[in-house]
Amino acid sequence: MDSTVYTKIYEAPPIDKKEILRYAGVRGDAPELEDILASCIAETSGRLTYKVCYRELQISVSDEVLDLGFCRTSSSGLKKNLNGCSSIILFAATVGIEIDRLIARYSAISPTKALMLQAIGAERIESLCNLFNIEISEQKKAEGYSTRPRFSAGYGDFSIEAQKEIFAALDCSRKIGLSLNQSLLMSPSKSVTAIIGISKDGRICDVAEKCEACDKRNCEYRRA
Repeated sequence: MDSTVYTKIYEAPPIDKKEILRYAGVRGDAPELEDILASCIAETSGRLTYKVCYRELQISVSDEVLDLGFCRTSSSGLKKNLNGCSSIILFAATVGIEIDRLIARYSAISPTKALMLQAIGAERIESLCNLFNIEISEQKKAEGYSTRPRFSAGYGDFSIEAQKEIFAALDCSRKIGLSLNQSLLMSPSKSVTAIIGISKDGRICDVAEKCEACDKRNCEYRRA
């Protein structure tokens, strides 16, 4: 299988204000926050980048150990997610460092704006991942394959330590300017690494179903 790491740069996905407010912990309508949200969105406009790097890898299971092509794991959650898959798309995505700089700036002078910027960053990276996920699903469907909901290191029993191997496999620093520190935190912070399973079983991934496939039951952002 091709070992090339591909990169893509996207235009900004449409903004979902309701999703931003959900990430900010707001329930229901919040007219008092409309001006602050609008101001924060305007301040981020044109300052974010939407970059993804990815590669396809063959996988196999032997003696209950899942070989992902870049690392091996006994994660039961990931094995369940990838049951029937013969390959994966391994990817990393980021919206860049500018959102971190804005959050740092406003943390000292306007906690409300800092919170809203945190929520915007979360919505932006999620929208980028969804965009990439849909694109891969459509591409694989045209090739006669189906995709599974994306799954990240740190979800369920898939160790966050796998980030080290993910970064090495994708050359994230050189490809999209994404780094990993000794505490396994990514910089820029509004970034994601994940796995998308590829199979022939006809099970199409609706991006909105990813929560149901995730074993992280205590996530505050979980939809179901």
